[in-house]
Amino acid sequence: MTAYRTATAAAVALAAPLLLTTWAAGTASAHGAPTSPVSRVYACSPDGGSQGTAACRAAIAANGQSFAAWDNLRVPGVNGRDRSVIPDGKLCSGNLPAYKGLDLARADFPATRLAAGASLTMKYSSTIAHAGTFKLYLTKQGYSPTRPLKWSDLPDKPFATVTDPALVGGAYRIKATLPSDRTGRQMLFTIWQTSSTPDTYYSCSDVVFSGGGGASGPTQKTRASGTTGSGSAGKGAKKSPEATRSATTAPSPSPTAASPSADPASPEASSAAEKAGTDHLAPAAESTSGGGPALPMVAGGAGAALLLTAGVAVVLRRRQ
Repeated sequence: MTAYRTATAAAVALAAPLLLTTWAAGTASAHGAPTSPVSRVYACSPDGGSQGTAACRAAIAANGQSFAAWDNLRVPGVNGRDRSVIPDGKLCSGNLPAYKGLDLARADFPATRLAAGASLTMKYSSTIAHAGTFKLYLTKQGYSPTRPLKWSDLPDKPFATVTDPALVGGAYRIKATLPSDRTGRQMLFTIWQTSSTPDTYYSCSDVVFSGGGGASGPTQKTRASGTTGSGSAGKGAKKSPEATRSATTAPSPSPTAASPSADPASPEASSAAEKAGTDHLAPAAESTSGGGPALPMVAGGAGAALLLTAGVAVVLRRRQ
């Protein structure tokens, strides 16, 4: 009996580190990207519904892989030194080789139509609530999408800064007023510097302002219900995050956490969009890429520990 108890305790001790490691991997970091105005990484991902557009096909080809990990474009240890750490021409990818296709200088990436001076509610889909600051920049008038995006294309200061917004329904909603002096195609560049992790996230959202240029790719009018009409994006919007995840199982560059749930546009976002007369590329779904949710991972680790313990107990019992 003494030998049995000793062996059982040893088995539990061996399984505990495995369980803790599994739990840590499933809940380590936040992940996310703007889905409205749609970011390049999300639009060209399997979830975004625009993989078939010419720009997204070119980005995927340059990338050498799909953008299944659309929520994982993050750089650790920047600590606010964005302009010295991220080089010119690499802003959309954060200088990460796994996302280099996003830096292509093209004027036909899927875009969102906005109105200068109007209210904006950015929907930034995420998987875990974290403290941090969002900074929104809009390229200066005269910016050309056919040239690589440089820091000099952006103002020194963001037009909106929001710290620690609430994560509701799988997304942050960043409210701001757009500059009133922009026309044509511009780039909405977003920096999310988290304060509860060492990571900084970067994203590029192509936008078109009334008065010049045209929105490329399929665009859809925003509806009060938060749904969209025809096209590949509209079909994708009907899919649940679980269905999307099961159909897209490409691995993420690093462990991801629980998937954000599908969340219709908030009344405030719909109202603001209608007032601004905006067009939005329809996001197909709002699920994170890569590994499964944190909770099932924990359950799997616990199950492994229990099976290991039970196995040792059975073997020792038979030997008695």
